[in-house]
Amino acid sequence: MRICLLSYRGYKYSGGQGIYVRYLSRSLQKLGHEVDVIAGPPYPELTEGINLVKLPSLDLYRLSEPRRLFINPLWLNTWPNLVEWLGECSGFFTEPHTFGMRAYNMFRSNGHQRKYDIVHDNQCITGGILRIKQLGLPMVATIHHPITIDRDLALKASKSLWRSLGIRRWYSFVNTQIRVSRELSHLITDSRHSLGEITRDFHLPADKFRIIYCGVDGDVFRQTPGTVRAKHKILVINSGDTPLKGLRYLLEAMDGLRKERPVELTIVGAPMKDGYTEGLIEELKLHDCVTYTGKIETSELVRHYSTATMLVVPSIYEGFGLPAAEAMACGTPVISTTAGALPEVVGDAGILVPPGDTRAIVEAMKALLDDENRRRQLGELGKARVAGLFNWDNAAKETADVYRDAIEKQAHVKVG
Repeated sequence: MRICLLSYRGYKYSGGQGIYVRYLSRSLQKLGHEVDVIAGPPYPELTEGINLVKLPSLDLYRLSEPRRLFINPLWLNTWPNLVEWLGECSGFFTEPHTFGMRAYNMFRSNGHQRKYDIVHDNQCITGGILRIKQLGLPMVATIHHPITIDRDLALKASKSLWRSLGIRRWYSFVNTQIRVSRELSHLITDSRHSLGEITRDFHLPADKFRIIYCGVDGDVFRQTPGTVRAKHKILVINSGDTPLKGLRYLLEAMDGLRKERPVELTIVGAPMKDGYTEGLIEELKLHDCVTYTGKIETSELVRHYSTATMLVVPSIYEGFGLPAAEAMACGTPVISTTAGALPEVVGDAGILVPPGDTRAIVEAMKALLDDENRRRQLGELGKARVAGLFNWDNAAKETADVYRDAIEKQAHVKVG
């Protein structure tokens, strides 16, 4: 098949979109399919032989907040660029919408509707994406989890009416996602839990969906040879300092734990201005035992997994929970909340605690710090679980089956 994967951004350091596009495209290529990835910045890192079609945008989030408002007027030379900038000035998140506009314009003007057998949208789900489908192309979309969850948790954590109004404005793109997803016949999601949340919040029938677990690259995510695990190094992956990720509860747990024993926390990511936990490290006086890595390459991430005593996933919600699976593949013991799909990922190969329960996190960390044999046992269970369940080659085969079904259904529609 000639496959087009659409992704409005593909950040390779954190978050799942860039990882999903990279590994799914690679595994589809291994099956013999031709794959193009059409993406906006920051662009995904792809395997050799997969064509990356870049759709440049203003990429405003690479700029400091004041600079986003006062940009070079010459940059506003297209309608999508103007919409993207005006949206940012007004407090809207317009990246998915303007990516859809640019993608549709490209398909319409360059004849891409004759180039591909199938188009696969990676959680952009905007009007522009729907217009591509209306050109007559079979289309599949992946919804990793409903963004309604992010919005509702952010509203719950809001401390003022003004802030709540801003949150509702920023997340207004969710209404478009709900509307467009109802027009698509074939949808993919990452877990049974996500399926339940999406069908409830988007009012969609479950028979539109195929559950296909994400994979982990076992050639990359394995304990680095020659590394030795530290005895008191806690690791957490913080792709975004939002209420969804629950970092606050882990920091509070660290405040309690460090009073009893030496312990250090490594946060993979960078601190965010106006983030959910901004100022908490200073408030709790955790500077001496908490370190941020900043942006790191995959090899460095694997090294952190390989030397950590354990990974803690304190999330309030996860549609899948890729860091847990990556750590397990490296033989790293995992403590995770029971939020979202995390129990599906971790299973009996880790310690599960209730979300938002600081005391439970403390007790679970103490139990593992005190029991080397238990850590070793969980590490082995985790490796076996990931190898059996979370495989990108299997994910690609199942995804290709969805493509064939969508193509066949589209052919029947045309005949009819």
